[in-house]
Amino acid sequence: MQKLLFNNRDRFRAQALFVGKEINLQALENYVCLATMPLMVTVGEHGCAVLLGYGAVVLFNLEPVEKLAFLTEVSSQVSESFAKPETEEVEVHLNIVESERVREGKILLHEFSLERLQIVADILAKSVVLSHYETSLATVFDQIEPFAASLQRENRSRRQSRELLRQLGTTLLVQHKIVGRVEIIDKPELLWESPQLENLYLRLEDEYEIRERHNALERKLELISQTAQTVLEFMQHSSSQRVEWYVVILIVVEILLSLYDIIFKG
Repeated sequence: MQKLLFNNRDRFRAQALFVGKEINLQALENYVCLATMPLMVTVGEHGCAVLLGYGAVVLFNLEPVEKLAFLTEVSSQVSESFAKPETEEVEVHLNIVESERVREGKILLHEFSLERLQIVADILAKSVVLSHYETSLATVFDQIEPFAASLQRENRSRRQSRELLRQLGTTLLVQHKIVGRVEIIDKPELLWESPQLENLYLRLEDEYEIRERHNALERKLELISQTAQTVLEFMQHSSSQRVEWYVVILIVVEILLSLYDIIFKG
């Protein structure tokens, strides 16, 4: 039998935050565990939280003071915390009449079971991760167009080339994050044990456009990768041209020295 939460409520607020690159879940010992995969713990008097190892936290039914206290305690287990975490909020409503879905910006559930809240947390966490990287990739994209145009000019800066390549390399790590650790388009393991919740998961995934946004990021990453390759080829070509000129100059100097020896010392 599924365990139910918030029996005295018919709605509450949920908030997802992408707080850092990683959360050490093994070190969270001071909380009562409600469920695993993903980890859910009790927080405050009537709330709970879901924590994902890749750096996301989803809070359910927490007062502002409880939220602040919890995030402060958890911060010590977060690696590379973000100064301004990406966040997303939504109201979750109990509705046993309509189908479980998102309506008018609110998530409707038949009951507030642990498993359903874990599904909601999985989607909200993926959404804030996508939002974070959508913003960071947009910044890189703003630099790609002027740099691509600069490749046609003669006064190109190798320092600028190296700086852009550094930024591109950092950005390409996004692909490892969203595919390897977050597993954006993979279904949660919870669905193996609760297949009856798959329809809820698919509806939420569709509403938050998880797959579409992931695919859009993949296309941008591919373009960035192609740009990085073009820049590298350009830099290598420029270096090769300089080496060729150095060789030509040395050959000319050698010929001139030989002529000097023949004419003036012969």
